Amino acid sequence: MALDSHIEKVLWTAGEISDRVAELAAEITSDFPAASPAPVLVGVATGAFVFLADLVRQIKLPISVDFIRADSYGCGTESAGAPRLSLDLKADVRGKHVILVEDIVDTGSTLASLISHLEKKGASSVSVCAFLDKPARRKVEFQVVGSGKYYRGFECPDYFVVGYGMDFAEVYRNLPYIGVLKPELYS
Repeated sequence: MALDSHIEKVLWTAGEISDRVAELAAEITSDFPAASPAPVLVGVATGAFVFLADLVRQIKLPISVDFIRADSYGCGTESAGAPRLSLDLKADVRGKHVILVEDIVDTGSTLASLISHLEKKGASSVSVCAFLDKPARRKVEFQVVGSGKYYRGFECPDYFVVGYGMDFAEVYRNLPYIGVLKPELYS
């Protein structure tokens, strides 16, 4: 694949990703065995779509799914800080447990803003399931709501990564692995 030549190194292979997603799904299934009403998994568009699709297919309990979009990167490699909500939920989350599904937690600004938004919408609890966590870049600490938990796929070193739904300028989302984009392609 021509895109592979744009990658400096692969951090997690498709097989490693698949194994970790199965572990996360099993953990969520175990944590919500008799949840009523069913938890709502909210994917943060667009980066989390691949992760969300793989995750929900392996959760062995009733769930519902929705999307929310918060723009903070544009076409750059650095978060612009305060995100702008450009697509809100269709689902009513009042009184429900929400699991916010993120591709990557970087500065924490987007996540803190979305958690606050869901809390204002009346979610009884808000958990976060982040595919990648980049704590070295954290500027804003966030708190889950109520009985919510923080599920983390992998801790990501401070590289600009693409693949498995994550992009640079809307490209590379289709890579089946997580790779470090060569700096000369975005510098």
